Order: sequence, then structure tokens, then C-alpha cells
Amino acid sequence: MRSILHPGEVAAERVQVVPTATQKAELALAPGHSLLAALADALAPHSATSAVLNLEGGAFFPFAYVMPALSKTPEHAVYFSERFDAAGPVRLEFATVTYGQRDGRPWLHCHATWVDADGTRRCGHVLPEAALITETLRASVCLLDGAEFHTRPDAETNFSLFKPETTARRMSEPSAQDSLAIRLSPNIDVCTAIEDICLAHGITNATIQGGVGSTVGAVFDDGRSVEPFVTEVLIRSGRVRADPHGAPRAEIDVSLVDFTGNMAAGRLRRGANPVLVTFELVLLPV
Repeated sequence: MRSILHPGEVAAERVQVVPTATQKAELALAPGHSLLAALADALAPHSATSAVLNLEGGAFFPFAYVMPALSKTPEHAVYFSERFDAAGPVRLEFATVTYGQRDGRPWLHCHATWVDADGTRRCGHVLPEAALITETLRASVCLLDGAEFHTRPDAETNFSLFKPETTARRMSEPSAQDSLAIRLSPNIDVCTAIEDICLAHGITNATIQGGVGSTVGAVFDDGRSVEPFVTEVLIRSGRVRADPHGAPRAEIDVSLVDFTGNMAAGRLRRGANPVLVTFELVLLPV
């Protein structure tokens, strides 16, 4: 399995797992506001300070994003590209979002696929304050109650990253009380890490909610591989279910873009897809 060497000391804790209650909601994000402002407004009536969600449909303009990139300095192993601004309206295909707090204010981490005004399909890291909604977006939301994602300095990667933390409950009627808010660290396999978490918590069947992160290239179940090692990844569909022996097995379908600008999609091969910088998700037992 490939690996990445970051500039900081390797943290002893490779996964952060925080139990949380969850509540599902279907929301519409109305035009006229940035993605960050619209989502903060939509979640305010639910008293939710953290959530993971999927977005579909709708459109943006203006719309700005960055791509994965090689680092130009030794301060980081990998980095982001310069900012790109779409020349015309873009139509969203699919996005995954981690919504949490940065310095006491709402913030989010969003990877998406979309279609440019000229018909070109793209994938990348959406800049949440520079993407203005022009047509209503559909949002499938998993609200967290008992955990929050906060951006914290990460000594290993030298980035500030979302990490789950325990917090007081706010919602009155959560629908599930044994979910897990998770952050995965570099160089651990996405699938097997999730399976190990399930084993540790007695979970054999679950759905993966959200899913924003990066991997060291990619290897898919069908044998295809992505050789450029700097990627941005979003989970389109993910679940864990028991194999014939009762052991949890992760099935994770992703879309990604690498630092050369090429896109790929497929099911991750177990044991072959280490985290590049971080991966955030929520595990919801079935």
C-alpha cells in the first residue's frame, strides 16, 4: 500500500471516533446566499452546530474552487492549487459536506462534482463563501447531537482540519444514539479502518453518511488505479455489511480528482487506499 510522509511527527492516535446521536432531515437551500450562509440558515432551526450531508441538483454563480496540488514548500507534503473561478453558471451533480465550527463560527468542508457552463464535468474542493446558490439545492442532512466537528491545528500534516469532539446535546428527539463521528488520519486504509471501528463498537451493518477526504491515489475493485498520488475524494455511497462469516465489510463508492485534473469514480478496493491528509464521515448503524 502506498503512503505519504508529512512534515510533522506522526500522531499516535490514527483515528478519532466520537459517539453521537443523529437526526435525519431533508432540506432545501434557497438561492441568493453563499453555500455556507445558506446552510447555516437552514440548520439554525434545528439547533445543529455540526452535520454531514449530501447535496444534489441546483446551480451556482459566482462559483470558486480549488484543486489538489503538489506542495511548493516543505511546510506541507501536499497542498491546494490556486483559486479557480467559473466563467459562467455551474450545475451541481453531487457533493458531500462536513459542516462544523471554526473559531466559534460555522464552517464547512465540501468536495463536489459539477458541470461547467460549457458542459465540462469537473470535481474539486468548493470554496464555501465564494459559491453563490442560484437555483435551489436539495440537501440530505445527518444532524449531530452529542458531537461536533471543529477545525483544529494538526501537527502531523501542518493543516487545520475538522476533528470530532464530544459536546452537550441540543436536539430533543434524536433518531439514533449509537452513531459515530469519525476522522481518519494519513496512511491508514479507508475501508479497513472503518471495518476496525465497526469491530471495536460491535457494528456489523451501517451506512456511511457524508464522506469528505483525500487518498494517496486510488485503487478500485475493478482493477483500475489512479497513479497521481494527490487527490480530493467524496463518498457517493457507502455502507458496511456483514460478510458470510459475520465480519463487517465496507463497500465505498467514490468520485475523485487528482492533481493533474483527471477525474475517476469507482468502488475502493479494501486494503489499497490509504488516507492522504484526512477523511471525515459519520457511521450510522442499521
